[in-house]
Amino acid sequence: MEICLSAVLGELTTRSINFVLRKLSKPPALKVEDCLDKVLLRVQVIVDEAMGRRITNQAMLQQLDMLRDAMHRGYYMIEAYRCQSHNKEKDKDHILSHSSQSSKAISAQNFCFSSSGTSTQILEEMNGVLDSLSSMVLDASELILFLESYPRMYREPYSMHILLRNCMFGRQMETELIINFLLHSESGSTEELEVLPIVGPGRVGKSTLVAHVCKDERIRNHFSEIFFLHKHDFIDGEHPFSNERCGMKHQSSLSNSNSERRLLVVELIGDLDEDTWGRLYSAFKWSVQSSSKIIVTSRSDKIIKFGTTQALTLKYLSQEAYWYFFKTLTFGSLDPKTHPRLTGIAMEISRTLNGSLIAANVTSLVLRGNFDIHFWCKVLAFLRGSYQKHVSRFGDHPIDLMNQNRPARFERIAARSEDFIVHCEHQRSSQEDVPGIKLHDLVYGSIKPQGKFEVLAWKSEIPPYYSYVYASEIPELKTKAAKRKRSMKNEVVPC
Repeated sequence: MEICLSAVLGELTTRSINFVLRKLSKPPALKVEDCLDKVLLRVQVIVDEAMGRRITNQAMLQQLDMLRDAMHRGYYMIEAYRCQSHNKEKDKDHILSHSSQSSKAISAQNFCFSSSGTSTQILEEMNGVLDSLSSMVLDASELILFLESYPRMYREPYSMHILLRNCMFGRQMETELIINFLLHSESGSTEELEVLPIVGPGRVGKSTLVAHVCKDERIRNHFSEIFFLHKHDFIDGEHPFSNERCGMKHQSSLSNSNSERRLLVVELIGDLDEDTWGRLYSAFKWSVQSSSKIIVTSRSDKIIKFGTTQALTLKYLSQEAYWYFFKTLTFGSLDPKTHPRLTGIAMEISRTLNGSLIAANVTSLVLRGNFDIHFWCKVLAFLRGSYQKHVSRFGDHPIDLMNQNRPARFERIAARSEDFIVHCEHQRSSQEDVPGIKLHDLVYGSIKPQGKFEVLAWKSEIPPYYSYVYASEIPELKTKAAKRKRSMKNEVVPC
């Protein structure tokens, strides 16, 4: 089976490149679209096959990472072009916006790539992506042959939209880098413990990435215990490993040479002073053997100084990768090519979400539940209007404020006058209770809480299986009551 797969992929790759080389000489738009579509299909075969395998070779992972980024950009550009072309053919067709702010007709073209450039510019970029992908696929011939030497992570056939719900999107290379750090020791290392710093902005996926690594069988068998500590677990000076203060703790059931080999994961929000770090490091080193290791995650790059190896820096997904993620969740097994108008609206919706993974999951859930173009237009008009209003009033996108742990104000589609404020976000483990109010019901439904309340934003289906809970409030009721009291008081006071 593996030999057959390799032969098929090699033949497809060869035919793809030969076709492109024969045809690509300033071809017309349809030729470019057709060529890019075929090359993207070949690339997706390689990427999907690679995502289902446990690849440990760092050079292969880097090549796959580049190939995947180019694939995301290719899909983004070809779908942008199709949206523009479809709008030109339908430029007289209007879609009624059912937004509560406006009832006038809005052209479908206004919903598709209003700021992505002209069709000519997109076509030029498509040509560039086609050249790049064609060259990369040609260079990937050895990679295709080597793929079969790596074991599969999934025994059952899977669809990409199902896979994305059960794995961390776009972090395969980072995952293997961390695993490589944990499983291998530096030659000629001293008695000092090895420390890997992981830095990145809020909600970029640092904790999720580490949790994925710690769920790997290779890691769980390598370390006898895995400790998870937050800053508040050790700032008071107590020994953090002598009680149940750890947020999570894994203990291996195996009895072998790893009996004293432990892993400590320290999760921080900001910086950590050197004295506190020194006490924590010394306490951990005193209780373990030298082959134990430490991972420190933080939003602040100041923790890099504590590392004994090069820090791993996580960044937000690119616009093209975020669109691929959102599109896959939203359309599922449906082919976006057969729904060009919905694809255009979905692309514009994804642009309003500012790269938030929680927002992508919540919004795709709402769109899947009502696969109607008028409803999707209503959602787009609502998101555009509410986010633009927030930026004009407060100077920042609400998702940006939440990423900075600052309060943000959100509107509700059924009651635009009753905004709710999200004061902060809490992460709860799978064993803890969660609120009965869900974010998609609050924003897009008719549920009407009052005062202060908690809302379940999203319950993750991937490690560490956190539930993301927003501490929220609807303050308008208090404001209206105060206004009525002032009005009554003004009526009884004589002039």
